[in-house]
Amino acid sequence: MATKTDDPKVLAQNRKANHDYFIEDTVEAGIVLTGTEIKSIRQGKANLRDSFVRIQSGEAWLINCHISHFEHGNRFNVDPTRTRKLLLHRTQIDKLFGQMKEKSYALVPLKIYLKNGFAKVLLGLAKGKKNYDKRQDVAKKDAQRDIDRALRDRQKY
Repeated sequence: MATKTDDPKVLAQNRKANHDYFIEDTVEAGIVLTGTEIKSIRQGKANLRDSFVRIQSGEAWLINCHISHFEHGNRFNVDPTRTRKLLLHRTQIDKLFGQMKEKSYALVPLKIYLKNGFAKVLLGLAKGKKNYDKRQDVAKKDAQRDIDRALRDRQKY
């Protein structure tokens, strides 16, 4: 008998989000999918690269998330980039909407994962980075990599 585990299995990740945005806060949301879409996500065929979240009429919607067709889905397959509804509590939606309007944050999906058999999306409340911020981050990573390399080489002797 299969047992449910609490550790989430990450199936798609938006690596570009950490490069383009400062992530201030994260929120977990459910996602409304069809049968063939969840099968395709379980195979790891989802892409979050250019996707974003928009709040319209009190509901959160995931836009531009590409979930490839399930190869055995035939006529039950749907449009790969269709708009999908996110499942959040009303208070969460109101809080996120207020922060997006007041502080000019964006809501970007960071990863899709399975938790207790359900597909979840980790949303990040993010503020855009300028080019000089991106250069500073790259310089910090390079400096840290050089420090780690020097320490590793020092420990060999």
